[in-house]
Amino acid sequence: MKNVKNNLKNYFSNGPKTVFVVMLLLTCITVTMFNMKKAISVIVDGKSIQVTTLKSNLNQILKTNDIALGAKDQITVSLDSKVKDGDKIYIKKAVNVKVKVDGKELNIQTAENTVEDMLKAEKIVLKDEDKISPSKNESLKSGLQVQITRVNTDILHETKAINFATEFKNSSELDKGVKKVLQKGKVGQKAVTSAVTYENGKEVSRSLVNEKLESQPVKQIVALGTVGVYSPSRGGDVRYTKKLRVRATAYTADLNCTGKGPGDPNLGRTSTGTMAKRNPNGYSTIAVDPRVIPLGTKLYIEGYGYAIAEDIGGAIKGKIIDLYFDSSDEMWDWGARNTDIYIVK
Repeated sequence: MKNVKNNLKNYFSNGPKTVFVVMLLLTCITVTMFNMKKAISVIVDGKSIQVTTLKSNLNQILKTNDIALGAKDQITVSLDSKVKDGDKIYIKKAVNVKVKVDGKELNIQTAENTVEDMLKAEKIVLKDEDKISPSKNESLKSGLQVQITRVNTDILHETKAINFATEFKNSSELDKGVKKVLQKGKVGQKAVTSAVTYENGKEVSRSLVNEKLESQPVKQIVALGTVGVYSPSRGGDVRYTKKLRVRATAYTADLNCTGKGPGDPNLGRTSTGTMAKRNPNGYSTIAVDPRVIPLGTKLYIEGYGYAIAEDIGGAIKGKIIDLYFDSSDEMWDWGARNTDIYIVK
């Protein structure tokens, strides 16, 4: 520069010399500013903003042009980068996403591309069994709601009871309605291994893995009484095995009823060889149809008392019985009537 000035002294006066120097300086400044001017593109969510600037620091350029950058927004270069003419700067604005996980609802701002990218950025870890909706490949958008269901499977070891069965047996030794335990039942045991699946801490399924018998159950045996109990008006209970409704007639040991006179040695003798009898305090003789009531059967007859089937008769067929009385008056007094009889035990 000194050489230029010295040469100018030889050709110009001091006045023109000053003007020339100023013009030269302005030219240098203009050239320098022209060389410093840069045109860059800032693309925000796909929308391009053209910026012309003399600045080089990206952070200053953004502030000068009112391009705000949020804490979770993504930019392709660092904010302290020096930009060059023609540079393209890409900015992706963060969106609001709700994530329900582990009993919480998280409001997350993110500029990631997919659900999976967002989870990684937020350090939300998914296990292989966990469920997520929507899928991890879903693109993020503002207002998206993500539901994460924690799934885990535990192996459960239990000892379970095996209930015993109960067997009932009829007993002619017990009154009807009476029960008696002949053999006490015993609960068995088994070891059960199950796979239990939980979703967010709640059981949703259970599958059997293994089952091992540890002890067999012992069945319980219960006797059921089959003997009926009839309580006649005269008092005392009659224990019976069967009840029948029959037609009861009456007879006595005389000629009209048996066809045998007083001198006949078989007068009053039954078909079983016994002598017919009427015993109000014991067993009296009756005639029956053996096909319905076997001979030798002991009975209780309403209005008559205890009896034993010792005789048969030509007119005694089906559910008809003939009651023995000692006298004709008693026989006629009974007549013929329908009555209940009880086969006693």
